[in-house]
Amino acid sequence: MGCLYSKILKHSKKTILEKPFENIRKLYKFDEELGKGQFGITRKCIEKSTGKTYACKTISKTKLKSEEDEKAVKREIRIMKHLSGQPNIVEFKDAYESQTSIHLVMEFCGGGELFDKILAKFNDQGHYSEKDAVGIIRPIVNVLQICHFMGVMHRDLKPENFLLSSNDENAMLKAIDFGCSVFIEEGEVYKDRVGSAYYIAPEVLQGNYGKEADIWSAGIILYILLCGKPPFVTEPEEQMRNEIQNAHIDFESKPWPLIPLEAKDLVMKMLIRNPKKRISAAQVLEHSWIKNGEASDKPIDGVVLSRLKQFRAMNKLKKVALKIIAESLSEEEIKGLKTMFTNIDTDKSGTITLEELKTGLTKLGSKLSKTEVEKLMEAVDVDGSGTIDIDEFISATMHRYKLDRVKHVFKLFQHFDKDNNGHITKDELEIAMKEHGVEDEGSIKQIINEVDKDNDGKINFEEFRIMMTSGSSTTQPQGDLLPIN
Repeated sequence: MGCLYSKILKHSKKTILEKPFENIRKLYKFDEELGKGQFGITRKCIEKSTGKTYACKTISKTKLKSEEDEKAVKREIRIMKHLSGQPNIVEFKDAYESQTSIHLVMEFCGGGELFDKILAKFNDQGHYSEKDAVGIIRPIVNVLQICHFMGVMHRDLKPENFLLSSNDENAMLKAIDFGCSVFIEEGEVYKDRVGSAYYIAPEVLQGNYGKEADIWSAGIILYILLCGKPPFVTEPEEQMRNEIQNAHIDFESKPWPLIPLEAKDLVMKMLIRNPKKRISAAQVLEHSWIKNGEASDKPIDGVVLSRLKQFRAMNKLKKVALKIIAESLSEEEIKGLKTMFTNIDTDKSGTITLEELKTGLTKLGSKLSKTEVEKLMEAVDVDGSGTIDIDEFISATMHRYKLDRVKHVFKLFQHFDKDNNGHITKDELEIAMKEHGVEDEGSIKQIINEVDKDNDGKINFEEFRIMMTSGSSTTQPQGDLLPIN
């Protein structure tokens, strides 16, 4: 507590936004939490003077450990102000600063995430078509065209960074997160590796890129929309990064033979590895498949929807699974990991900050780059608190074993197998997932269908083990969790 108090005092008189401190609670009434990120929490809020609803992202100054962190927050605000008022981009209202926090107030988007739109449309209408895919990718690329025209590179394009403005049928898709974005400087080559595993462009991994990297990310999203999974999902992540840079992109296996040539042509042009030859955002929007209504409303092969459901569900399942394993290990098994945690937690607060993680891993001889450490922090911080607790740390470091220790996998299996009869039923999986906040019945049913190889309606240990250790396309890889070694 004393350490936290000293941190607060340190920031109490310092202004980051170079404007007077304000008590935001005099202006807004705060409602439920909408989400958590590395530096802060986003909440729904009501403006007292107008009654209008907004979203407020609150960033604790104690989380801003360096001058670079402070610059990043100011840059995000400048970019949001710069882009505000453009279609498909969340409207920025204002930024406020108190002695302890920075608050970014912006448009409230209450319509849910991008993949939810796809699955909801399927449930309502019974199918998902090329036209649906066009309706999703067009506003995403429109965001890129606006950004690039206005001198901004997004650098972290992924479905999670898009929300629907409302629950209305014709609600707009809005880009909501510009935390990794930068202003493009003429002639500058960018070298820092920024982005998310599945969507990162090959030239970003090579440390030599420009705005063309955004088009690759959009191309990966379109690839997923058309076939249900990313082209590269192999673990470990080092191998996946190698495949992103070198491996053949699959346009031959099902359902690609059923996808029209126009659609395939666009995806291929967006995923050209040479950024100089890659299609631009403006050219994507002018492509015949998008512009001239050549996309069919015929339902896309059912395998696509199956893959999409699995792609979403497995990420949730494996993160829950890793945490369950960490919680179930004996003191002897985790003694070494706890020592490592203590060595990194230099202020002995019981949690690890980003700066402590960077410094600690360097002292421990880690080979991870700065960007990889930042990605590790983001991935490991499951509860979105902005710090890593002991269970989260052990969950992440457990990945070094890649779940190939049978006793660990069996302990996990027993957690799901509530009646200890050697099988996991749909009801047992549902109960266990609900304990960890996952209540998506459709996704749980999909997991059962994918894992149950002998079609007896339940999962035996061998089927479970294969699911947790496989790097196949039907299993969500743990590429977003990096090994500490």
